[in-house]
Amino acid sequence: MEKKVSVVIPNYNGLAFYRDCLLALREQTRMPDRIVVIDNGSTDQSAEAIEREFPEVELLRLGTNTGFCGAVNAGIIASYDMDYVILLNNDTKADPCFVEELLAAIIKNDRIFSCQAKMLSMADPSVMDDAGDYYCALGWAFARGKGKPADRYERPVSLFFSCAGAAIYSVKILREIGKFDENHFCYLEDTDVGWKARINGYRNVFVPTAKVLHIGSATTGSLYNDFKVRNSSRNSIYLIYKNMPSFQILLNLPLLVFGFSVKAAFFFRRGFGGVYMKGIVNGFRLCRKGAEEGKKVVFKSENLPHYFRIQLELWVNCVRRLIG
Repeated sequence: MEKKVSVVIPNYNGLAFYRDCLLALREQTRMPDRIVVIDNGSTDQSAEAIEREFPEVELLRLGTNTGFCGAVNAGIIASYDMDYVILLNNDTKADPCFVEELLAAIIKNDRIFSCQAKMLSMADPSVMDDAGDYYCALGWAFARGKGKPADRYERPVSLFFSCAGAAIYSVKILREIGKFDENHFCYLEDTDVGWKARINGYRNVFVPTAKVLHIGSATTGSLYNDFKVRNSSRNSIYLIYKNMPSFQILLNLPLLVFGFSVKAAFFFRRGFGGVYMKGIVNGFRLCRKGAEEGKKVVFKSENLPHYFRIQLELWVNCVRRLIG
């Protein structure tokens, strides 16, 4: 029986991007069974344009901006009758084999939670934008291969997590472990869900044959800004609280303190120090909210081998990050 797959695209004032994104999906060698655009209360008429120009697309209007997490969760719920769901940013242009290659990769093994596409720079497709994402014991998430020649990344590899800008997920596993945590709003939410899957023994994989061009920072508008720095620093604290049991936090505490100190110094030099520190404070407040809501991943002894494997990766990824 052929597996069913939907493509979910969050949209917030994406008038400049939606057309290329949706036209590329019309050219797929394996057409998705459903395309769902989740509009986060856009005010630029992009939702109306999508509805008018792409009648095959299911447009779901949320009315207000629920962030990336709220949007993709609405799309995931709408895809509960699918086997897999592809999350795709609206500032992308997918290769014709994009859907086919992601689907072929994830169906190979029922222990695969997600597969990420090879994300290339829209400005220069010979340069990598993201070849899969890692997280390290310094408390840093980072994109593999960013800014490097794309032809160096031609082999499938295991990842710490998949960038949700162009990745396929198992709906069955999402229903088991839970969707994206809307407390994140945006930033590091894909780290969180991928980490949670790893704790439960699932895998995340990079698929170089599934390619997509990506503009990057299209919604927030720049590499660094108050919104991005504040939310990223807040969520970086919440991420650790959620996914590390107490013994693992204590084990990594010296490296975490060092890593957050380096980040603080970095942002102070660029004029975002106060915003960064406010985000850290808000992160601890968010941990308290998460505790009240029961969001922390419950430690289970049967998952101890997975924690050991993850911890080894956290140390190895420090080296990967520092040597570039």
